[in-house]
Amino acid sequence: MTPPPAAGRTGATLAVAAMTCVQLGLAVSVGLLDQLDPDGVAWLRLAWAGVLFAVVVRPRPSWFTRSGFLACVALGIVTGGVTMLFMAAVARLPLGTASALEFLGPLAVAVFRGRGGARRLLWPAFAAVGVLLLTEPWHGDVDLLGVGFALGAAVCWAAYIVLTQRVGDEVTGIRGLAVSMPVAGLLATAVAGPSVFGELTAELVLAGLGIAALLPVIPFCLELLALRRLTAAAFGTLMSLEPAIALVIGLLVLHQVPGTGAVVGLAFVVAAGVGAERTGARTPAPAHVAESAYSSQRPRPLRRAHKLCDDDPPAAQEPPEAPRSRRRRL
Repeated sequence: MTPPPAAGRTGATLAVAAMTCVQLGLAVSVGLLDQLDPDGVAWLRLAWAGVLFAVVVRPRPSWFTRSGFLACVALGIVTGGVTMLFMAAVARLPLGTASALEFLGPLAVAVFRGRGGARRLLWPAFAAVGVLLLTEPWHGDVDLLGVGFALGAAVCWAAYIVLTQRVGDEVTGIRGLAVSMPVAGLLATAVAGPSVFGELTAELVLAGLGIAALLPVIPFCLELLALRRLTAAAFGTLMSLEPAIALVIGLLVLHQVPGTGAVVGLAFVVAAGVGAERTGARTPAPAHVAESAYSSQRPRPLRRAHKLCDDDPPAAQEPPEAPRSRRRRL
């Protein structure tokens, strides 16, 4: 069945909106970096996001199958991992180098899960060239530990894309985020919380609440909706638009003027994003397949825990239908 073009356009729009919110949130977070280290800012965002989702959505065990719940927990682990590992990489590497290495995760998803044979390599190749021109990772000294953190973030980002799509398919609405985000917040608290507690003030806590709504609450909801309409490969390629969006927001908000290489890279990633949007809509399942999948995931009725006793009344049965008399022809 041919994927509907509208699904691809809607999914691409949601993904671009999510990336825009991410970059706006990062731009707003610049002020917090003067008072907290990058790990502290990441912990504040994840902790507040976990609280917001848990309080607003209030997840219930009856909402989840066992596999769906485990997928939500795994998504929370990789969400916390990609945030913390990327912050650790940025502390040791130039931002451009860390960003280029981290993008290897979505690029790998786009390559290995794409459709169309050898043609599926075209848009990721465009995206890779664009990201390299935008971030210029060849500048600056390379810290091997920082490279390891960035590659770990790339693995988590790739897993995040795959798991977000799975959670979106198995769990209704944003209920999956009501489990994954508290898990991410707990993970961040275990890693960075103890070193940040003494530096918190009322202003920082309130600022963290506002930034958490912009990043990651709104973007993660939009990404979950986008992955219900796009293939994981197309979504991974669309993520290459994020450095370009960062360039534009840096120009408008932070007054960072891009160079010629960055402008050329912007053209490459825009071309990759357009190509991914046109070829990346998910193929809708046939009606009988969707009904079968839905039926297999519905909770089954509980069996009675006791056996029928002798004095239990037998189940009422309908009396047999009386035979109809045949009319004799005259």
